[in-house]
Amino acid sequence: MKNTMKSMTKWLLMVCAISALSACATIEGIGKDVEKAGEAVQDAAND
Repeated sequence: MKNTMKSMTKWLLMVCAISALSACATIEGIGKDVEKAGEAVQDAAND
């Protein structure tokens, strides 16, 4: 029973870690997109 709980806990931690890492990549990508959009607005305003 203890081995099953340890295995389940390890599995859950791995899933959480992978989810957190993929969320970070997604948030970073959104940040880059927003930054590029802001630069485009600034360029248009300067022209």
